[in-house]
Amino acid sequence: MHEILLLITAIGAGFLGALLGLGGGIIIVPVLTLVYHIDIRYAIAASLISIVATSSGAAASYLKDSLTNLRLAVFLEIGTVTGAIVGFLLATYIKAQFLFLLFGTFLFFSALMMLRKRHEHYSAHNHPWAEKLKLDGSFPEGGEWKTYKVEHVPLGLFAMFGAGILSALLGIGSGIFKVLAMDGAMKLPIKVSSATSNFMIGVTASASAGAYLLKGDVRPEIAAPVAVGIIIGSIIGAKAMVKMPAGIIRKIFVVVLSIVSVQMIMKGLK
Repeated sequence: MHEILLLITAIGAGFLGALLGLGGGIIIVPVLTLVYHIDIRYAIAASLISIVATSSGAAASYLKDSLTNLRLAVFLEIGTVTGAIVGFLLATYIKAQFLFLLFGTFLFFSALMMLRKRHEHYSAHNHPWAEKLKLDGSFPEGGEWKTYKVEHVPLGLFAMFGAGILSALLGIGSGIFKVLAMDGAMKLPIKVSSATSNFMIGVTASASAGAYLLKGDVRPEIAAPVAVGIIIGSIIGAKAMVKMPAGIIRKIFVVVLSIVSVQMIMKGLK
């Protein structure tokens, strides 16, 4: 019965996560800890397993549509995987109380970021590293191919290191930071940022999930229904996203994220 409830909850989390392009991890960890009273470390490990599964499916679709900048993703993974290893090592010494506070703060930041209007912009200049490593590219839009350049590569790499630490500590894909770094600092088109971030999320989560597995924090009775539920939910969410008005979803979700963030911070302070 407990597994069925977890499965239904995970379907809802995957649905909302896909609808907003944030992944189910950002929703499932607070639900597992606040509603089911599961140890936050087991919740984080289960979330990471589900992120690997959902990211793989979406990444294949984006690669087929030529939206993912594979060369840039592989380069930036140096930062995220290093960050994920550092994050896992830090998690061993960090108290659960601090994880609640950190997660609550992250949720509140995500809510603020979702209120931000996204403006499409293309850069006309490559950073010297981007020029040397051929990190710029092109993508199809409106029946034609549009080219783009890549700016501030070292800043992007540093942001990915921070995203990797958060991914391992909190069991999230930290996609919001990856997209913000590529969209804001590196000046990539939003579609390319989202697709490349999705590809990277799975790799980062794999590094973190492997470490939690070795530590014995992956509980099959929690991880299995959560992973299956989030996959089902994200498939339904991806289809629903096309039909639903984004503005309404965004407003509802900002309210939900804000409430949950306050609850997580209060639990951490107790």
